[in-house]
Amino acid sequence: MIKKLFLLLALCCSQRAFAQQSAVPVFEAGKDGHKSYRIPAVIRLPDGDLLAFCEGRVNNAGDFGDINIVMKRSADGGKTWAPQQTIVDYNHLQAGNPAPVVDLTDPAWPRGRIFLFYNTGNNHESEVKKGNGLREVWYKTSTDDGNTWSDPVNITAQTHRPRQQPYNFPEDWRSYANTPGHAMQFAKGRYKGRIFVAANHSAGDLQPQFSDYRAHGFYTDDHGKTFRLSEDVRTPGGNEATAAELSGNRLMMNIRNQKGDVRERIVAVSGNGGVHWDTTYFDPRLPDPVCEGSILTLRHRKKGNILAFCNAADPRRREKLTLRISKDDGSTWAQSYLVEAGSAAYSDIVPLGRRSVGVLYEKDNYAKIMFIPIHVKL
Repeated sequence: MIKKLFLLLALCCSQRAFAQQSAVPVFEAGKDGHKSYRIPAVIRLPDGDLLAFCEGRVNNAGDFGDINIVMKRSADGGKTWAPQQTIVDYNHLQAGNPAPVVDLTDPAWPRGRIFLFYNTGNNHESEVKKGNGLREVWYKTSTDDGNTWSDPVNITAQTHRPRQQPYNFPEDWRSYANTPGHAMQFAKGRYKGRIFVAANHSAGDLQPQFSDYRAHGFYTDDHGKTFRLSEDVRTPGGNEATAAELSGNRLMMNIRNQKGDVRERIVAVSGNGGVHWDTTYFDPRLPDPVCEGSILTLRHRKKGNILAFCNAADPRRREKLTLRISKDDGSTWAQSYLVEAGSAAYSDIVPLGRRSVGVLYEKDNYAKIMFIPIHVKL
């Protein structure tokens, strides 16, 4: 009886501590020259500053058009945010899917160098899937904590396989997107320093129920000088994906099932740093309404890394945004925290400290992108 009372008290205290946290708006539709903001991504710098990125959609909320990549900075753990900066402006066309990561292993930049991977496009996704347009892959870097940025570098020929000019690949990849949310870097083991960017593509002519989609990834072992592609995850319909480091030199990619026939996340596990996929399965513990999700390694342990995962956990609607914690490399998800009960869609997560995770997420039918810190039990 005493043990049960103690557990109940601990649960109540945990819920009360969470209730004291409040979400703050970071990007709001109609402000700072953009009608809509979508597709959040967030990273923490070595000095503790947070950088929040998203797509700033100039004229409307559509996925194609005049779309910039914008950024805001927080120096106080997400309580307040500095004025907005535009990092990528692709004229009147689309620049999107920001995927930032901090390279912490390059001896040339001991304070760290930020990579911002992104895509450009010259037509709607529906037309690109028909072969009437081109998506390209780029990155920019910053060596001063995001205050200034390099010129863009086009890495399409290394990370994509389009048939369109000037590339002429026989594979005929068409639609293409980096992970929405952060990219990742191996911090331990055999692949320490490898930067891995989860991605997806469609291949060839349109197929029923989005069966032409496949998830894949690309990676660099030399700090952005060269890139290589992973093999495809064979499950048809694999769409927006995100990746995290597991124990034992392994990598997990967590994937949206665009087919929607199974309302669960697709999981692919690699034993060689994301080059090949050893195991692929649907995870019934991670329900999903066909939306984006984000996964993150919080702590490295030999007996199983501690992971965080966040998505809209209602299998039918983009609602019930939930943060989950696993202490065994994602085999189980013992803890869950309801972040937003109502309308919530895309999200990204970032470590704030040993027992706190920040969630940057879309709210109120994409009207706002909010940030909230959540205390978790690790």
